[in-house]
Amino acid sequence: MAGAECVFWLVPPDPRAASVEAGYVDFARPACTALQRHGVKRVGGVSALGRGLSSKAGYVTASLAMDDLIASTGVAYRALAMPSFMDNLLRQVDAIVAAHPGMHGIALDVADPRAIDAFAGRVREQFPTLNVLFNNAGISRQEDLATDTLAVARSIIETNIVSVLHLTTALLTLLKEQPHATVLATTSGLAFMPRASYPTYCASKAFLHSWLQSLRRQLCDTSVEVLELIPPYVQTELIGPAQATDPRAVPLAKYIADVMPRLGASANEILVEEARELRWAEKTGIYGALFAARNARSDGPDRG
Repeated sequence: MAGAECVFWLVPPDPRAASVEAGYVDFARPACTALQRHGVKRVGGVSALGRGLSSKAGYVTASLAMDDLIASTGVAYRALAMPSFMDNLLRQVDAIVAAHPGMHGIALDVADPRAIDAFAGRVREQFPTLNVLFNNAGISRQEDLATDTLAVARSIIETNIVSVLHLTTALLTLLKEQPHATVLATTSGLAFMPRASYPTYCASKAFLHSWLQSLRRQLCDTSVEVLELIPPYVQTELIGPAQATDPRAVPLAKYIADVMPRLGASANEILVEEARELRWAEKTGIYGALFAARNARSDGPDRG
């Protein structure tokens, strides 16, 4: 690394490693020493989604530990977060279910309409008393509307909107058969105060907010309640690993602790304090000023 200003770091597979951690962390230790010795300024790498969600997630835990080790050298470290956490989790569904009696796991690709139909059919057959549907799948990407193709927008719409409509309607008859049932979907504070750099994501959440109101009205004389979860900017990895430690974001544990007591309340919208300003910006007369201020920032994707 002598003379290098930037380094791209990618761990090769090593089936002979003593453990997954050894394959990542121990392999990276000599490199970290070299980074400091030779004064390398910037390092780019490939990492994984899943920070904060599990302490025993195999390759994900090991790769995140390696990220922390590299960052501890003081270099400017940025990593591309790949969705290997979900791959890793799906491969372990059977083991997770076996360790938790009463739990059932079924893999579903919400971007595949045929998979949704098959999933709904299986649920109706295996779980005829199902009374809760929580639509929480979502993706987010930055877009430049002047130069990007529609591929990103289409993928966001397919996952954030179409899959929610499809899965909900596929299971609605079953839910209506129950004495009490709930349809819950996650939107965002950005449904009410968009970030211009995430146009389709924000619009997809605004769409869901409107659609949930219509669904709630249509089901008002049934046993099904319709709830909307409106999160603020939370320390997850929705847009990459940096979000999980962003001090501007609400810590995940705090967000969960704030949401859980509200699930039993009678309100149609589950709104934590950090999202309240965005939700009511138009009503309180601060929408224009707040929109201009938030979209003038260039210091990263404060998702609010």
